[in-house]
Amino acid sequence: MEKKRINLALQGGGAHGAFTWGLIDYFLEQDCFEIEGISSTSAGSMNAVVLTQGMMNGGTEGARKLLHDFWKAMSEYGEFLMPKLPIDMMIEPYLKMSYSFYMFSCMSNILSPYQFNPSNYHPIRQVLMNLIDCEKIKKESPIKLFICATNVKTGKIRIFKREELSINAILASACLPKLFQAVEIDNEFYWDGGYLGDPAIFPLIYNTEVRDILILQTVPIVRETLPHNVMEIDTRLREVSFNSSFMREMRAISFVTKLITEEWIKPEHAHKLKKINIHCLRADHSMEEFSLASVYSADWDFLVKLRELGRVAAQRWLKKNYDSIGKESTVNFDEWL
Repeated sequence: MEKKRINLALQGGGAHGAFTWGLIDYFLEQDCFEIEGISSTSAGSMNAVVLTQGMMNGGTEGARKLLHDFWKAMSEYGEFLMPKLPIDMMIEPYLKMSYSFYMFSCMSNILSPYQFNPSNYHPIRQVLMNLIDCEKIKKESPIKLFICATNVKTGKIRIFKREELSINAILASACLPKLFQAVEIDNEFYWDGGYLGDPAIFPLIYNTEVRDILILQTVPIVRETLPHNVMEIDTRLREVSFNSSFMREMRAISFVTKLITEEWIKPEHAHKLKKINIHCLRADHSMEEFSLASVYSADWDFLVKLRELGRVAAQRWLKKNYDSIGKESTVNFDEWL
């Protein structure tokens, strides 16, 4: 394939971020993209930073290896903290979750992370510290990073740029309020970026030259079936909530695209707007079978399954859409209106 320049926008999704791992792994294997910038949230931010570090370590193969090492380490830490129990074999078919997750979910609805984790232990911190050299990325990385987080006090989105990268910024982007204490950075406190941008597209529009943005989703937009039990309802609420800001941004992009293509802008002002080609690899079908509990699963076989689903989805998407990159959008904007 001809190597094309592109920006990436990576959604969060906890363990479902392994699906994005699979997408990226296939793109790296094909060596089909030159990435200028990545905007990301939560697990997407971890994939983004690990990808960037890996590219600096050893190009595309270095990135593939480091992504594998990261998800393997996440699995080992997760299984240590929330191990599978023999009772799970009997309970999971009915609860659609493991017994340990069920107990933890009940506890997190009664106790806050300031109560059940007063020492503020964060298992992901050590994984990131073992693999990521933030100072090297800030000084040497050719990829522009935009890490999204939510300011708890102001309710505004915060974008940490590559020059502001830190382990705390990555953790802030993935800080679910019921699981972790808010992450403090420069006397401000942050939660997961997904509440305000999952992912945010505007940093790529304003801060990069590339006009093509490929959005890699993990959170389904469309569900064909109506949720009935508590787990299904919680899952759908999470999906609608985390996609809401993204959907609004897509509507804005659609409107500006229409202004440009239908020449509603006076010629003397046309140069102030930039037409963007939007591409979206959606997870509606690939991820529809997985419950809310699975976003916390650290099972290695499950993560590998998600990676393989991602690789298949990436292969299918490239075959259908690769020729359009650099020429036109491949999304139907009517779906976002």
